Amino acid sequence: MSRFSQTDPELTHRLTRRGMLGVAAGTTAAALLGAAATNATAAPGTASAPAPASGSRGHGRPVLPPGRLGIQLYSLRDKVSTLGFAPVFAELEKYGYDEVEFAGYTQGSSGPITLAQLKRLARNHGLNPIGSHVGYYSDDPGAYTFAQNLTKVLDDAQALGLKHIGTASGPFRYGSTVDAWKRAAEEFNTYGAAARARGMKFYQHNHSEEFSFATDNPKVRLYDVLLAETDPDLVFLEMDIFWAYSGQFRFSKRPDGSAAPFEPLDYVLKQPHRYPLFHVKDGVSDPSNQYGYDMVDVGDGDIDYKRFISAVTKLRGQRFAHHWQAEHDNPTDSLTFARRSSEHLHSLREKC
Repeated sequence: MSRFSQTDPELTHRLTRRGMLGVAAGTTAAALLGAAATNATAAPGTASAPAPASGSRGHGRPVLPPGRLGIQLYSLRDKVSTLGFAPVFAELEKYGYDEVEFAGYTQGSSGPITLAQLKRLARNHGLNPIGSHVGYYSDDPGAYTFAQNLTKVLDDAQALGLKHIGTASGPFRYGSTVDAWKRAAEEFNTYGAAARARGMKFYQHNHSEEFSFATDNPKVRLYDVLLAETDPDLVFLEMDIFWAYSGQFRFSKRPDGSAAPFEPLDYVLKQPHRYPLFHVKDGVSDPSNQYGYDMVDVGDGDIDYKRFISAVTKLRGQRFAHHWQAEHDNPTDSLTFARRSSEHLHSLREKC
């Protein structure tokens, strides 16, 4: 059964996350995570299980490089809001996670936390804060976005010791024409240069719409415009693999019906240095769903993560060049999702 509603889930997801990302530590006391949270269904200990030992399943080298498994905390927003970061980080440590990617720095009803405390808490649980999602732009001049408050966004990221700082917003600020995306790309280059000056990488996280075609030139895929018009030394990509394959399902034909097939993995293999981060999100193929997949826990779907991760990490010099963040937009139980995703990804082995 599809977990998507009858409304546009991708738009809802972007708007929800954009609203959620509009607040960070030190700004207004709005309960960022609490506003988006669902009711907690279990105490942290109920979903706990020891992380699988290296080599405990199957034979051969692990597909997932050691030290490179993270999780996007948006998936755990309900538990962060109701329990706080500390119990959530303790569970992630048990499950064998190495990294976390933030989607806001406050913890709702669980009380305030400073950036220094948050950084220390993550490190105390063996978790490396690797990146964070922040909004691209807003009509509110005081909004916590790259366009409105770039310096504050970078200050906070630097305080947390992040190596990457990015946005899950698509480059649709000025529309869906080629020139509109060129204009957005110029802004992304500006953010990338500012991030680089702080020792960080600016990145953009895709949904499926990025793979659609320009409204003024339906032969041109918008994602290709983004790649071509951004400086490869300043602007990086976080491929959400689920949404990329959803884009493949939706946009393998141009508006006139002519074939325009593409393989998401090929983008990465062509320019692996541009993809430091990935979202590992799974789905069961469902042609009746307008997005082509029903989102499920990692390991329960049809996306071949063994093939995908292996192809990237087997490239010369690339085994430890990428970070793999498990994610589920709306898991049935977020801690169970986190545990099962780690177990599955750690179990993957290369053929001997």
